[in-house]
Amino acid sequence: MKTPIHSDGAPAAIGTYSQAVRAGDTVYVSGQIGFDPATMQLVEGIDAQIHRVFGNLAAIAQAAGLGLDRAVRMTVYLTDLGHFAKVNEIMAQYVGQPYPSRAAIGVASLPRGALVEIDCILYAA
Repeated sequence: MKTPIHSDGAPAAIGTYSQAVRAGDTVYVSGQIGFDPATMQLVEGIDAQIHRVFGNLAAIAQAAGLGLDRAVRMTVYLTDLGHFAKVNEIMAQYVGQPYPSRAAIGVASLPRGALVEIDCILYAA
């Protein structure tokens, strides 16, 4: 059984996907880019986009009754791997130890011209 999860504190899905789906004790959060949920516009600059991405992820986690402290896996997609240190710096403001497992992938482009996208898996038990 799978249950969709939605938060008004994160951008509405702009395609055929849910913001997140709960399956048993696991919540799979779709990739988030730096869209401001109020305007559905991309915020400007890498720092602002990273903060917005984590804010979006946190809002969806909260809608699932969880926090980012329940993240067990994250995947970071960057159009410039030179921003990886900035992701680490900002991520530490949202996620504490023990940190989730993670992969960072350099990509040629992201939706809507975003500089960063992050998805995550939360463990709810």
